[in-house]
Amino acid sequence: MVVQSRSRRLLILGICCMSLLIVGLDNTIVNIAVPAIGRDLDAPLSGLQWTIDAYTLVLASLLLMAGSTADRIGRRRTFQTGLIVFAVGSLLCGLAPSLGWLIAFRVLQAIGGSMLNPVAMSIITNVFTDRRERAQAIGVWAGVIGISMALGPVVGGLLVQTVGWRTIFWINVPIGIAAVVLTALFVPESRAERPRRVDVPGQIIVLVLLASATFAIIEHEPVAGAVALVALAALLLVEPRRPQPLIDVRLFRSPPFAGATSIAVCSFSALAGFLLLNTLYLQDVRGLSPLHAGLLTLPIAAITLVLGPVSGRLVGGAGPRPSLLVGGAGIMVSGLLLTPLAPDTPLLWVVAAYVSFGIGFAMVNPPITVAAVSGLPMAQAGVAAAFASTSRQFGSVLGIAVLGAVITTGLHGRPMPDGFTPASHAGWWIIAGCGAAILLIGTLTTGRWATSRQPDAELVDA
Repeated sequence: MVVQSRSRRLLILGICCMSLLIVGLDNTIVNIAVPAIGRDLDAPLSGLQWTIDAYTLVLASLLLMAGSTADRIGRRRTFQTGLIVFAVGSLLCGLAPSLGWLIAFRVLQAIGGSMLNPVAMSIITNVFTDRRERAQAIGVWAGVIGISMALGPVVGGLLVQTVGWRTIFWINVPIGIAAVVLTALFVPESRAERPRRVDVPGQIIVLVLLASATFAIIEHEPVAGAVALVALAALLLVEPRRPQPLIDVRLFRSPPFAGATSIAVCSFSALAGFLLLNTLYLQDVRGLSPLHAGLLTLPIAAITLVLGPVSGRLVGGAGPRPSLLVGGAGIMVSGLLLTPLAPDTPLLWVVAAYVSFGIGFAMVNPPITVAAVSGLPMAQAGVAAAFASTSRQFGSVLGIAVLGAVITTGLHGRPMPDGFTPASHAGWWIIAGCGAAILLIGTLTTGRWATSRQPDAELVDA
């Protein structure tokens, strides 16, 4: 392996972060465009949920396989392929003539996006060989994800208001092309010395599990729920018997690793649900424009931009626990502030809740990857980071599905603007519960006892 100069390493980190920026933006930028897409394509709320969850569902399902594929055929090659597919999918999303086509092109987008996050992490791990530099690079990488996801509503609101909702997809195209060229020029090709085999049965089971569970929640379909339970049982039976499983359930014997993945699910469920509920409230209930709605969520983006790096440094000096506890508390308080939400709630009260959520999310996101990596031997850093990324995406899927279902059920056939605020109260309690869960899990899985209980090296290296 050729050792790169520090300036070259930082350039490679910047290229990886560029790709993560568009993927992270795409996770949340669509939320602000939901009302406009619904009006233009005459889509019901469940259909709008699928425009978001079709993307995050496929992304979550393929992340782990994409990482092992890149280790085998080449990380740069896989990374460039993902950028191209993502850019093409984005272009087609902006041209979609109907809701069905938009959902299909979102799936194509996600296939490309799945080749970016875990592969970027592998590239960073391969380039930054010094442990301290690697930790700093991982902190920057995690911070970019959080910042991009928080900025999505602001950028989306500006584009939807000034040009139209289709441009939220088209902006990915020039960035994707630039990233492909820069990757070819500056990112070295690398492969794993002992690449993992592709676990086809495991991949199929995971895809069926996530898809059926999401369908059951959004469409209130009990048959799909039964399929999800069968798939979960199959996962627990099949994967431990695979020589190189896609999901090695034995890794969850590490409390920090199990805690980090659980916290990732809780925090990103809260983020996705929070952004969806606020988009519908600000535009459909308060009658604000997409731009004004996006600007009102600016505190989340601004605080994430400022406190994200602070949280990263705090993790480096004091470990993940302080950041996780502050983050959980911020999310919980935000949800509690919004539980009595009404059409005439003072905007200052609403913005105060946004500030609290911004503090919580800014503090909780950076330590997720660090906690996951610290829970396993360094040889498993890539696996831990891939699980953290997958858990983030699964959390987003869950947040959109559950909170959307809560709203649909709470409306009881009442028209959307009039019935939304009482229907949303249960959703805010769920978000507060996510914050409380982060507090509890962060406390239990980051202490001295938890960090001392790592899986045996021969077990995780098998």
